[in-house]
Amino acid sequence: MAEQGSPHDSTLPVFTPEVKRMGGQSRVYLGDSPSPLYSSSARRSLFLRVGAAFFAGFVICLAVVAQYASSRSCLPFSPFTALLPTDVGTPEWHQYPPAEPTNGFSSAFPSNVGYPGRTQAGAEPGVAATAPAYPLHSNVAHLVPPTRFSKDNTKVTTKDFNIFRSWGSSSPWYSIPRGKFGVDSSPEAPDTCNITGVHLLYRHGARYPADYSSGSGPSGFASRLNKNAENVTVTGPLSFLDNWTYKLGSEGLTPFGRSQLFDLGVSMRMRYGFLLKNFTETHSLPVFRTDSQTRMLDSAHNFALGFFGYPLEGQYQQEIMIEAKGINNTLAPYRSCPNNDIPSIGYRGSPLTDAWNAVYLKDTVPRLQRYVDGFELDVRDVYAMQELCAYETVALGYSKFCELFTEKEWEGFDYSSDIHYWYSVAWGSPIARAQGIGYVQELVSRLTQTPIETHNSSTNATLHNAVTFPLGHSLYVDATHETVVLNVLAALNISSFAAMGQLPTDHIPKRRTFRSTELAPFATNIQFQLLSCSTEPDPQIRVIVNDGVVPLENLHGCQYHPDGMCSIHAFADAQKENIRSTDWNFVCNTNLTFPDGWKTTTGYPV
Repeated sequence: MAEQGSPHDSTLPVFTPEVKRMGGQSRVYLGDSPSPLYSSSARRSLFLRVGAAFFAGFVICLAVVAQYASSRSCLPFSPFTALLPTDVGTPEWHQYPPAEPTNGFSSAFPSNVGYPGRTQAGAEPGVAATAPAYPLHSNVAHLVPPTRFSKDNTKVTTKDFNIFRSWGSSSPWYSIPRGKFGVDSSPEAPDTCNITGVHLLYRHGARYPADYSSGSGPSGFASRLNKNAENVTVTGPLSFLDNWTYKLGSEGLTPFGRSQLFDLGVSMRMRYGFLLKNFTETHSLPVFRTDSQTRMLDSAHNFALGFFGYPLEGQYQQEIMIEAKGINNTLAPYRSCPNNDIPSIGYRGSPLTDAWNAVYLKDTVPRLQRYVDGFELDVRDVYAMQELCAYETVALGYSKFCELFTEKEWEGFDYSSDIHYWYSVAWGSPIARAQGIGYVQELVSRLTQTPIETHNSSTNATLHNAVTFPLGHSLYVDATHETVVLNVLAALNISSFAAMGQLPTDHIPKRRTFRSTELAPFATNIQFQLLSCSTEPDPQIRVIVNDGVVPLENLHGCQYHPDGMCSIHAFADAQKENIRSTDWNFVCNTNLTFPDGWKTTTGYPV
């Protein structure tokens, strides 16, 4: 502190700037050494310099704050441009659980310590048999839609548009509205009928996309963006890419996917739990089937947890069928069908999908290119962005990519999935029927309680015995892939889904009877519902796809019925004819060639 009476007497120390000249320029130094006060001109110069420095610092801070706010989505997009960080698009994966947890003392945390308290099981539920209405399923409780397509934003969304139902096979399953498939009936038992059995075929839940190293799809876009990051700037709605990393795993179930199958298990227990009484009376356990892929086995276990509850031991038996090349498996028939590996046959829809993508994304590519410099977008990149919207949403709960596209562009994306599946694995494929016929053989075997005599398709004779393929049960549950679900529907000759004929690649038809969102979404399911009706002389069957009742009158021997029913006897006879007329060996093992323009609506090459 300065001595009292000095010119700088103050309660705080005062530092006097010292102005020196270096190289013909004035320099200002701040120090506490004694120096004479500067002149008025020096003070004016100092004031201007300090003011200019303060103003420049203020502008820089404002830019940093704005950039920070933009990256946290407080602003719609950043007004500033900068080269992308070099880690943009790189994989960001979190491995849980840790391989060797330091506190993993399992003996200290037993799963059962006794003293359970008194419990008594209640009656089994049976919503499908007893309730006056059927519980509809939306299955998107954990997902957040983009703001522009939220229910509160009516300016950009039409009444019937739902982005969660615009992702083709990447959509979550939902209850099909009554009458959508042509039958004005719902899945609960008709008034004069009792449900006697159910055969359930379902797809695994929501999963991650293909392997990051594949170079295609979402991972391919991420890799290309990362390789060019040092030259790329993004603005406007693409500003979020400035700190975007690739957070998707590969192939396995997502948390939402696990919940889908758990919920499906709960739903089926609530609908058909009363069928378990048959197993209690016969002192037996149900046999559920799945294949060995991780997402398949995880789906089966989550379904079982929802259906039976924890613990699973002693409640059912889980059969795991090996999915590998050359091994017969009706839940993965493509593994034993060599022609499926030929791109022009097994992936026949790929070039047709590319043709449609070039049509509906023609204006989208240049629209988004305005916000990217140093990286030339193409149709492949923009389509991958739409895929990222779907995959990130079902994996992470929300995706900024969803905000980039219009309702019309999402309709185009949805239809792209239709084209791919129609021509690759459904009624427009030359091998779909043959690949699904093995499961149809098993279905007929179960319905008629007759073992398969000749294994001439994807059925596995080793597994067809009284233990692993029991007959006479009231409940069967099989887990498979969406491609197989479509194979099976084609093999069953349910032709109402093919009524529109071929899918064009230059426009979306107004009348669409085949939609992958409705038939092959994540956790899609087919219920083969068996009934005994006082108004019908014979036991009846209904086919219900995602709660939508399917018409069966096109099958030989099945008549029109307002509830979509057909006698089990007539249905089985029609399927036996489908089996006799389907040559697995010809379809899968001969050299199939097709002339230009060849098409089919039966899933068969002839």
